[in-house]
Amino acid sequence: MEIQTIYRCAVGIDVHLMSFSVCVIIQSGENTEPEVHLREFGGFKRDKQAMAKWIAGFSPDIVVMESTGIYWKSPYVWLERAGIRALVVNAQHVKKVPGRKTDTSDAQWLAMLARSGLLRGSFIPPRELRNLRQITRYHKKLTGQLIAEKNRLVKTLSDGGIRISAVVSDPHGASATAMIDCLLNGGTPEQALKYANRRLKASREELLMALESDLSEEHIFTAKMQRRHIEYLYDQLAELEHELLARLAPYQPAIDLLKTIPGMDTLSVAQLIVEIGTDMSAFGSPEKLSKWAGICPGNHESAGKRYSGKTTKGNRFVRSLLCQIAWAAVRTTSQFKGKYQGLVIRRGAKRAIVAVAHKILRTVFVLLQRNVPYQDSTVNYEELMVKRNAPRWIKALKQYQLLPQN
Repeated sequence: MEIQTIYRCAVGIDVHLMSFSVCVIIQSGENTEPEVHLREFGGFKRDKQAMAKWIAGFSPDIVVMESTGIYWKSPYVWLERAGIRALVVNAQHVKKVPGRKTDTSDAQWLAMLARSGLLRGSFIPPRELRNLRQITRYHKKLTGQLIAEKNRLVKTLSDGGIRISAVVSDPHGASATAMIDCLLNGGTPEQALKYANRRLKASREELLMALESDLSEEHIFTAKMQRRHIEYLYDQLAELEHELLARLAPYQPAIDLLKTIPGMDTLSVAQLIVEIGTDMSAFGSPEKLSKWAGICPGNHESAGKRYSGKTTKGNRFVRSLLCQIAWAAVRTTSQFKGKYQGLVIRRGAKRAIVAVAHKILRTVFVLLQRNVPYQDSTVNYEELMVKRNAPRWIKALKQYQLLPQN
């Protein structure tokens, strides 16, 4: 069975670290054999510029490349500058298409599949948002470093006998930090106790016992370095956040819109917009957006029996961010709290929070698509779940003869 040709001219690009293999398949007439042009390019700037110029000379209908690590980003930019919108396809989708011959190069196989319309491009946000991902993802890395450095500081202090983390809920809060700095600078526990906030639940006796220590010179030296590193990371994060919000000024209406959702602040909204953009037509529906993010439940059912509902793989940055937002949302008086409470007993906290994150993402889609602020409904989700699951529960009770048969 011959595959139908859809595009007159198709280009496939096999991306490597320092080289690019390009195949152009072009058909001049209906009854003529297609022409195949193969060419290799290097990985430097001038090579990518020459590749984009050479491809543009054919006026291609479609250009595709595999999403190979980060290596696709640079040639994609040069093609974009040449007025060519390339499709970045998932390598797993390419492998699943049967019929490949062993002597066909990767670039030629991509061009053949693209020519027949068998490949689906991944979501690629606008260039300005792609560039801002450098800031948001570096922010995430530094946040992880900050958490790790805080844990190292607590470990150093505990090793020196300071048990402040046992009596204070946040050992890195303003009050605890001031007391620790006093001790590291040669102060006594009694002097450090002057910096204790009156709102601390621990008594003065408990704080005094926690601050008594036998810090060595090595402990003090290491802890001071860790304190300076923590302050440096705070400054770096603040600078990144300021730069991110300044560059997202054109998206301020969308930011204000999404901030109406419970649990979402300015920074989390900005990070989410950088990942998914504001044009929801690129996804088509809330279901497709949720699947792309990897936050929707899996659908594995056979012969009326449901198997694993494990979430699919997706954008790990969006998934992690949505779960953080969900934890904040369930602490507010909103429908998200009701949904979480209706699920947590039966499914556990982790599954429940993923379900809330899924609902938040669907809400984001609707708000951006309709350009309306969030309005909390008065739906009782626990009652709704009971009504929806009642037939399945009754069926199970009858199956195990725990309910009289009618």
